[in-house]
Amino acid sequence: MENFAAPARPIVAAMVTAAAAEPERAVAFQGAPGANSHIAVVEAFPHGLPMPCFSFEDAIDAVKDGRADCAVIPIENSLHGRVADMHFLLPESGLAITGEHFLHIRYALMGLARVDTIRQAMSHPQALGQCRHWLRAHGIAPVTYPDTAGAAAVVAERRDPAVAALAPPAAAAIYGLDIVAADIADADHNTTRFVTLARGGRPLVGDGPFMTTLIFEVRNVPAALYKAMGGFATSGVNMTKLESYQRGASFAATEFYADVEGRPGEPGFDRAIEELGFHTKWLRLLGTYPQARRRGREAMPSPRR
Repeated sequence: MENFAAPARPIVAAMVTAAAAEPERAVAFQGAPGANSHIAVVEAFPHGLPMPCFSFEDAIDAVKDGRADCAVIPIENSLHGRVADMHFLLPESGLAITGEHFLHIRYALMGLARVDTIRQAMSHPQALGQCRHWLRAHGIAPVTYPDTAGAAAVVAERRDPAVAALAPPAAAAIYGLDIVAADIADADHNTTRFVTLARGGRPLVGDGPFMTTLIFEVRNVPAALYKAMGGFATSGVNMTKLESYQRGASFAATEFYADVEGRPGEPGFDRAIEELGFHTKWLRLLGTYPQARRRGREAMPSPRR
C-alpha cells in the first residue's frame, strides 16, 4: 500500500478492503486506480471487484494466495510489443491463462499547467513508448514510472507544474488534475492485449474459436525450430505468435513463447503438439481459452468504440 503515491492510497485501500470481503469476485491488476489495467478489468469482469496491486508479481501473488479469483495482466501492445514478461512470471507462478481481452488505448496528458509549459511526462515505459513521437514533437522528456495512473497520483502529490502524467483520461478526475492534451497516440490502432490468470483452468464454453498459449525449448541442433514447426504446417494449425527469449546467461538455449489457434482434443492440434514435443527439450501448455477476437486482418474490427 505504501508504494502508491499518497493521493492513491485511500482509493487503493477502499478497493482492497472490498475485494477482501468477497475474494471470489476480486480481480487483481497491476497499477493504481484509473490505469488501463483497471479499465480492462471493468470491461472484462463487469461484476468483479477490481483489486489494485503495485507490481505484476503482487497481482499474481494475490491470485496464488486466494485473495483474488484471477488477475488481468497486459501482455502485448500493437505499437510497443511485449508488456509484461509473462515468459518468466507465468511458468513460475503455477497459474493458467483462462481468457484474453483487447483494450483500445488512448492517453491524455494531465497536470497543473498548459502543455507549452510542461517539460516532463511521467508514465509507464509502455505508454511513453506508444506516444514517443508526440512527446518528442512537443519537446517533452519522458520519465518512467511503474504505471500510468500511479504517475498521475505522483504528479498530483508533487504539484510541480513542469511535470505532467501520461495516463488514461479518467485518471485526471480521480487525482484532481487538468487534462492539457487529449486523445494522444502515435497510431490509431493502439491496442493492448490482456490475459486473465487463474489458479486452475476453467471449463471451456462454446464451440470456439480457442487459443492455446505454450512455451518450449528446442533442442540445440541445426534446423531444430524449422523441424519443430513442421507439424503445425502439415496439420493446418495456425500459429499467431512466436517469440524467442533467453533465460540465463548461456546465450545457447533459446526458449519460445507461442500462441496457437485450437485446443487439446482437436486432431490437428494434437498432431502438431506431438510433433513439436519430439523436437523440443521440454514443452508446457500455459492455458487454453476462448479467443476474444478472431485472428487475421480480415477478422479484425475497428478499435474505435
